[in-house]
Amino acid sequence: MPIATVNPATGETLRTFEALGQGEIERRLALAVTAFGEHRTTAFGRRAELLGRAADLLDADREDIARTMTLEMGKPITAARAEAAKCAKAMRWYAQHAEELLADEHPAPADVKDSGATRASVRYRPIGAVLAVMPWNFPLWQVVRFAAPALMAGNVGLLKHASNVPQTALYLEDLFRRAGYPEGCFQTLLVGSGAVEAILRDSRVAAATLTGSEPAGRSVAAIAGDEVKKTVMELGGSDPFVVMASADVESAARTAVKARVQNNGQSCIAAKRFIVQADVYDTFVEHFTAGMRDLTVGDPMEESTDVGPLSTEQGRLDLEELVDDAVRLRATLRCGGRRPEKFDQGWYYEPTVLSDITPEMRIHQEEAFGPVATVYRVAGLDEAVALANDTPFGLSSNVWTRDDAEVERFARDIEAGGVFFNGMTASHPALPFGGAKRSGYGRELSGHGMREFCNITTVWHGA
Repeated sequence: MPIATVNPATGETLRTFEALGQGEIERRLALAVTAFGEHRTTAFGRRAELLGRAADLLDADREDIARTMTLEMGKPITAARAEAAKCAKAMRWYAQHAEELLADEHPAPADVKDSGATRASVRYRPIGAVLAVMPWNFPLWQVVRFAAPALMAGNVGLLKHASNVPQTALYLEDLFRRAGYPEGCFQTLLVGSGAVEAILRDSRVAAATLTGSEPAGRSVAAIAGDEVKKTVMELGGSDPFVVMASADVESAARTAVKARVQNNGQSCIAAKRFIVQADVYDTFVEHFTAGMRDLTVGDPMEESTDVGPLSTEQGRLDLEELVDDAVRLRATLRCGGRRPEKFDQGWYYEPTVLSDITPEMRIHQEEAFGPVATVYRVAGLDEAVALANDTPFGLSSNVWTRDDAEVERFARDIEAGGVFFNGMTASHPALPFGGAKRSGYGRELSGHGMREFCNITTVWHGA
């Protein structure tokens, strides 16, 4: 894939970029080492000052960077503004909380006395340059949720962003530069995917974090494993949205629409499989289908647009194949299932609801990355749990119930990195984020995510 800005609403290539040559990559790796030598010893107060300044600049730039994101990957402009605001909020959260999250731990002297220690502590020390391989779907947030904790921990960042969001990638490097970070603390590497292996194998790169597809994750994890380097992986998702008979069904249906089509349906944590108890199935499907049908598909730059185009032509083709396969195998198409007739250009697809899904359909096991929902009818709790777990993914989950016993059962038995009750999955800097099974490993956000790229060091004192 060329490094280029291609407007998904029109298919027009607006700007192309040359990949960095080997000499420039070498210069930037050397610069990262120098920057780490300085930044790692910077006091938390200074790190917080720098990150707070970056947040202020991002707030001032919100309209411009929102338009850039929408132009590059097609998210509705209102969602793009919200993404920029969320990034600034997360920066300020880490600026405020990082020092306490990474504070030294002091075991009680009596607990370590038999080790021969008079005292001991645990310190969280930065590890160096971390390579971030990031996707296009949340081109600002995915990077900031890595960069903010990494920089506050004293690490430095190297960003290999998706090739269809180069202007957003370059903006991020410029943002941290303008905030006053030492040169080399955060660098964007405009390179193709073929350059990642050599960069990751370089001894000056300490670790890697990747958000993206399962094939990309397997590749980066294998390379890092061969080099014995730490990785964090956030991969695909096919999140269940379970509605039990005790739920507020109309509220669940309204939220279900938002949960399925956020970011034009192109989100790993979007609800994708809607599992509904038989007693309320018809009511939920009626309200949910009506809500999906009523969404406004249009130009993502328009304030009234709910759903814009998919980010790439191939992404739409992949989605069409999943829907066509399900319909061929006798799934019921309740709405959508086609390209909107009013658009003669761009990669649009109608919000779609499919029911009567069976295991032989590809969409039952594969992630639908776009505004397509599958709905299942279940008899009760046991069947709901089994179906929720009948996926190779385990990123997050949503459950609607007002029964305390059901809450405990779902929290215990759903195989996912999160269980959100009576709401939709969302990430927040105070809460750990990550998955199980083929959705990856490790955590981002909160103190858990911050410590992923720290050297957890035992400091022991003898007599």
